[in-house]
This record gives sequence, C-alpha cells and structure tokens, in this order.
Amino acid sequence: MRARRPTAAAAFGFAAAAFACYLVGLAAAPSGSRVAELVDNWFYVGLFIVAVVLVGARAVLVADDRLAWSMLALALACTGFAEVYYLAATPDSYPSVADAAWLAFYPLAYVGIVLLVRRRARPLAGTLWLDGATAAVTAAALGSAVLVEVVLRTLEGSRSAVATNLAYPLGDVLLLSAVFGIFSLTGWRLERRWLLLGLALLLNAVADGIFLFEVETYVQGGWIDPLWPASAMLIALAAWVGVRDTRELRFDGRPLLAVPAVCALVGTAILVVDHFAGVNLLAVVLAAASLLLVLLRLVFTFRENGRLFELTRHEATTDSLTGLGNRRRLLLDLSEALAEANRSPTLLMIFDLNGFKSYNDSFGHPAGDALLARLAEKLAAVPDRSGGAYRLGGDEFCLLQPLGDRDAEEIIDRGWAALSEQGEGFEISTSFGAVLLPDEADDASHALSLADERLYSQKHSRRDDSDRTMQVLIEALTTREPEFQAHVEGVAALTVEVGRRLGLGPAELDELYRAAQLYDLGKLAVPDEILRKRGPLDEREWEFIRQHTVVGERILRASPALKDVSPLVRSSHENWDGGGYPDELVGEAIPLASRIIRVCDAFTAMTAARPYREALTEDAALGELEQGAGVEYDPVVARVAVTFLRERQCAERAA
Repeated sequence: MRARRPTAAAAFGFAAAAFACYLVGLAAAPSGSRVAELVDNWFYVGLFIVAVVLVGARAVLVADDRLAWSMLALALACTGFAEVYYLAATPDSYPSVADAAWLAFYPLAYVGIVLLVRRRARPLAGTLWLDGATAAVTAAALGSAVLVEVVLRTLEGSRSAVATNLAYPLGDVLLLSAVFGIFSLTGWRLERRWLLLGLALLLNAVADGIFLFEVETYVQGGWIDPLWPASAMLIALAAWVGVRDTRELRFDGRPLLAVPAVCALVGTAILVVDHFAGVNLLAVVLAAASLLLVLLRLVFTFRENGRLFELTRHEATTDSLTGLGNRRRLLLDLSEALAEANRSPTLLMIFDLNGFKSYNDSFGHPAGDALLARLAEKLAAVPDRSGGAYRLGGDEFCLLQPLGDRDAEEIIDRGWAALSEQGEGFEISTSFGAVLLPDEADDASHALSLADERLYSQKHSRRDDSDRTMQVLIEALTTREPEFQAHVEGVAALTVEVGRRLGLGPAELDELYRAAQLYDLGKLAVPDEILRKRGPLDEREWEFIRQHTVVGERILRASPALKDVSPLVRSSHENWDGGGYPDELVGEAIPLASRIIRVCDAFTAMTAARPYREALTEDAALGELEQGAGVEYDPVVARVAVTFLRERQCAERAA
C-alpha cells in the first residue's frame, strides 16, 4: 500500500505540540529537580529527533527535492547525535566528538540549500547573479564583524579550541549569507519555505553568538536553550510547507539600485568602524570585497545599458519583418547624404509593388509576409556598402545609392528586377519613382515628394492602360450579350457598397469594382447554345460553365494592366463550404473580394429573368441569401449584403 504523505498542517501541529510541551516543562519544573533535568536534557534531545524524523520523512515520501532534504535531515541528525553524545559521554576535553558533529551541520545544511535552489531555479540572467553574490558577501562581512568579533574578544585556550570557537560563527555566517543572497535574487518576495529556513538559521546564529559570548557564565536550562531546538523545528516545518508546490523558483526581479546601494552602505560602514574601533581582518576583507563587487556591478550595468541603447536604436530604425531600414533610417541617411560638403550624385528610388494585394488575398497574410521578406533580401543586395535599402511600410520600398562610377540605369534595372517575382497563380511587379540628388532635389523632404510624384505618375499611367483594356473586354461581352451590361453594372455597384461596409480601403474598393465588372469574362468561350439553353445542363455542358472563370483569369493575366484582378475572377464562383469551382476553395481561403462578388452576383442573378426560370422577388432572393449563408456564401458578407439591401428597400418604399 502506498504511504500517505503527512500534510503541512499535521507537521506544524506535531512540531508545535512537541515544542510547547518542552517550553511548559522548562518553565514549570523546579530548578535542579529531576523533572527539570529530564526536560532540559532528554526532552531537549527529543525535539531534535522529531525534527530529523519530519525532514527525513519529507525526503523519503516526496520525490521532489529528495536529495536536498536528505542532506538537511543528515545535518540535523549530526546535531542530534552531538547532543546525545554530549549527554551520554560528558567529554572532558574541548573540542570533542560532539563539536565535530555540531560543526558538520554547517556544510551539510549548505549543500542542502544549494540543491534546493539549483533544482528549481532558472538560469540567472544578466547581472542578477552578481546581485546575489554581492548580497551574500556583504552578509558574510556583517556577520563576521558581529559574530566573529564577539568570539575574538573571548578567545582563550589551545589553538584547536580557538579554531573550534571561530568555526561556529563562520558556519553561521556562511549559511546566513547564502539565504540572504537567495532573498535578494528573488526580489525579496519571501516564499514561506525560504522565510522559515532563513528564520531557522538566524535563530541558530543568534544562539551560537550569545553562547560564545557568555560561555564562561552559561548555565544549562537558561533562556537561550530553546533557540536551538526552535531552529531545528523551523527547518522541519520548512520541509513540509508547500510540499506539492513544484513551481519554478523565479529569479526575475532586478533590484537595479536597492541591493548594490545597501551593500555599498554596509561595506562602507564596516570599514569606517574598523578605522575608529577596529574589527577583525576577515570582516575588513569581506567588506572590501563587497565594495569591489558593487563597483563591478556598476561596470556591468553601464555595459548592459550601452547594449540596450544600441539595441533600441537599431530597432527604432529597422523594419521588424524584413530587417531593412525603416522610414526613420531613410530620413537619417538621406539627410546625411545631402549634408556632406562634397555631395556626390546619389540615386533615390521609391518602389510600390503591383499585385501584392491579390497575392495576400489568394495565399494569406503569412505567405504575404514571406514574400515581402524574400523581395527585401533581393533588394538589399542591390546597393553597395555606401548605399542602403529600406521598407517604408506595407508594400512600399526604397533604395538610396551614391552613384560614383556606377550607372544609374543599371541600378534602376536591378532594383526593379529584385522586386519582381512570379509563380503559379501570381505575378508581382513594381512601379517606381527615381530622383537624382542633389541635381533634382537638395533636401530630404523635396526629394521624397518628387520621388512619390513620379511613382504615382507611373502607376496612373498603368491605370489608364487598365481602364482602356477593361473597356474593350466589356464591349466584347455586351456585343455578344446586350443584357450583360446592366447585370455587370448592378453587380459592381452592389459589391462596392458591401465592400465599403466591410471596411475596405479606396485601393481595395477600386480593385473589387474592376473584378466585379470582369468576373464573367470567361463566358466569351462558352457556346451560345449552352448560355441560352432553356432546360437543365448536362455534365458536358456544366464542364464548359465550370471552366469559364479559369478562361477569364487567363485572359486577364495576359494583360499587364489587369493581372491584379485575375485571381479574384478565378475565385468568383467558389462556395464557402468548398462546393464551388474551379478549385473548391473553402472559407477564408477564398479572397474576400471574390466572396463579395459571389454574394452580389447571386442576388442580381436571382432577381433577373433567365431563359430557364422566372425572376425572384427581392424578398425571396434575400431569403435565399440568408438560407445559403455558411454554405454557398460567406456568412458575414451575406449578412452585410442583406442588411444593406433591406435598408435600400425601406428607403425606396418610404420615398
């Protein structure tokens, strides 16, 4: 059967009851009586045995920190053995076997404390380890100045006796400095376990100090005797506090000023006292060491602050996605280039990607970010060390290159090529505006403004080409199907209203409008007998219909001015649940513009007469949209469209 673990409450109750009985017996028993002797000797020893049993049980029954608590149990067992040996053998010589056992407590307890910290502490970052070391050395200096000084003033006897007397306060200082260092590392957030351990070691140190100071007048059964078993009981209680708490001991506090400042004050105070009154050499050495550690801490802090400043400055002038310089970096470099005494001809180029919005809609934002990173890496290879590449935000990039012996046309061609990429279903190109400095502009603001004007002039030229091409294609459709013009205009107008309500920007609405005018372009390749057939279509005829979006995409991709909308046309007949064509895309894998066109086309088609059916009323068509939301249509787009159309109905009826 599995052994039951004692709870912390049971451990507290048992230890408190045992210690209370000891105190009552110590206070009530007549001095010099056999009862007083029994309480002061064997009941006193019994408390150490209780502590050993409790800590040992913790080590045996609980796997966490087993080795650490085993060492602490062994440390208490050495103390208990020393007490038993001293009572049983009553040694005449000093030091004795009992002293060896008592002194063994210190290294064993120290090892146990270190194991407790190491197993549950994360690696110390930055200068935090130095704060702990400084606190520990300062505590040792203070302990040496107080405890060791007391011993030194009462030293007498053989060298072994003197060494033994010194070993006790030094052991206490060792343990106190370790716990003090842990407290400082944790930002003085005192967990109950460490608070009990610290209090136990403090009581032990106080009792040792008082005993050594009053060694000549010490009387057994006096007021300091309870301090030693109280220390052992506190260690036993610490073993069971939070027995199931295996959380990591967090060293994430950063006492940037408090710990070094306090340690510096204590170290300075010890040296000042040594100057006027004189303290032992060990305290002086440790105080000087604490001041050196504080000085070292200042050096590390200065270096760390310098590193953080450089990191902050780098992050402030660097684009986080691509690693290129950002707009702030560009302005700094541009001002520096224009401020040089002998300004050499410098080329400034601003780029804006064409087709990136469609790429983002088709492949998703993570793929879009990866594309920007790839293009940025290629652009960064264009300038030499005297120039730089920058990302100004979104899909806008910049290049700054002193020309020297290099040809401006070559740099322009390389920059344009670096920001171009094509693959299955997409093609990215770029528009640009170039300015030669300082010939065409002699300050940063004017240079950027002129480059922007030339960039958008080039994009406007591309837009004019787009409009002319689109008009030719629409005329080809309306020549074949005269009623197509009204249908397309209705779909396009409705998509813009829905897109606006969905929060699309001007550029996105413009792209949506063009796609909505051309989404059925591929029907040019569908035979008239299929388009005008009054009965249901057979499977072969449906194959023609399902391919018309692919045909439309191919036609648009052949036109540089309309490449951007080709992916939207291809996906304009996809269904939200994956039941559409040609790619059976599902949900948000369908570009948003295509989802909007799908809903608006469905409503416009349902409210128009067809050779194979009568037109539906607007209310019936809206009901069909609501019923198909989440199946054929994006539910959000469908809801926005239905809301707008019902509002339009109400406005028309009110008029």
